[in-house]
Amino acid sequence: MTLYNYVTIVSAVFMTVLILLQTRGASLGAGMGGGGEVNTVRRGSDKTLHQITIVSVIIFSASLLLDLIA
Repeated sequence: MTLYNYVTIVSAVFMTVLILLQTRGASLGAGMGGGGEVNTVRRGSDKTLHQITIVSVIIFSASLLLDLIA
């Protein structure tokens, strides 16, 4: 296994954990289109968690692309 494979696996697990940690703040009905909230603003730790998730997705995508090229 190459370094790219290790980075991909670790970032995939990390990204999955981060996505599962994010709270939605809505019930099941909101997933079906019945949510009353249209615009939500992320603040505090929720914003930080969201930004770290975005960085994790970028690292995951880059490692897949580099593994594909190499």
